[in-house]
Amino acid sequence: MSATNAQQASPPATSSMPTDLSRVVIAPSRGWVSLGLKNLWDYRELLYFLVWRDVKVRYKQTALGAAWAIIQPFVTMIVFSLFFGRLVGVPSDGIPYPIFNYAGLLPWQYFATALSQSANSMVTSANLIRKVYFPRLLVPIASTAAGLVDFSIAFIVLLGMMVYYQVVPTLAVLLLPLFLLLAIVSVLGVGLWLSALNVQYRDIRHIVPFLVQFWMFATPVVYPSSLLGEPWRTLYGLNPMVGVVEGFRWALLGTNPPSAMIILSACVSVILFVSGLFYFRRMERSFADFV
Repeated sequence: MSATNAQQASPPATSSMPTDLSRVVIAPSRGWVSLGLKNLWDYRELLYFLVWRDVKVRYKQTALGAAWAIIQPFVTMIVFSLFFGRLVGVPSDGIPYPIFNYAGLLPWQYFATALSQSANSMVTSANLIRKVYFPRLLVPIASTAAGLVDFSIAFIVLLGMMVYYQVVPTLAVLLLPLFLLLAIVSVLGVGLWLSALNVQYRDIRHIVPFLVQFWMFATPVVYPSSLLGEPWRTLYGLNPMVGVVEGFRWALLGTNPPSAMIILSACVSVILFVSGLFYFRRMERSFADFV
């Protein structure tokens, strides 16, 4: 066989490299970017591990462990009951003051703890942010979700107090998940703003404790909102936690039915949440440079 025929008979050479290579280019965003909700869903397993990490770090090397989730609000309830319930005589809408106060402390304690954690979440996760790409929104979301573990544990004590004081909830208790969702939206909205600002301005970590302390007394935790008359009671709903606390009490204890202030609180919570999402995504491009 001639060399020419041999060349014709040989199969054509094929390249060992694939012809279609997929490339992922990570570049900083420009302008007002989308929220990237699909990207959050793709990293949902990472969210689970971040939540689990926050829970473990909170109770690592503690003698009492998760019992602190009960001790803190319960002891606070006792102190408030002695000073505001007995000495000052603050009204409680016909409900025994200890359970009235604890029902308000429960959502407030979740809000205060989750807000403090989410506000500092980007700074405390600086090493992770510098090295690995993932949706940065997962960090404050994980801090907010981790607080639900403490809330669930402390909620068991509230159920026991309802049995002790013979408080029977009405059908309004079916709306309790909506008020819990409102609490999550509220803390996440404020937390997104503070966590993004804290990356550039570290004064935020000093402001947050003062803000939480002031915010508690601006929320009907130790007193009922019924002490205010209209139109101030409705305007009081500009505080998003007013609707949460009053809604919890109404759903569980059957206190005064909700008024227009709860609708106003819900609207403010949604505005804070949506604006916080967009602001966080806009500032996300510079996080790795500042943390």
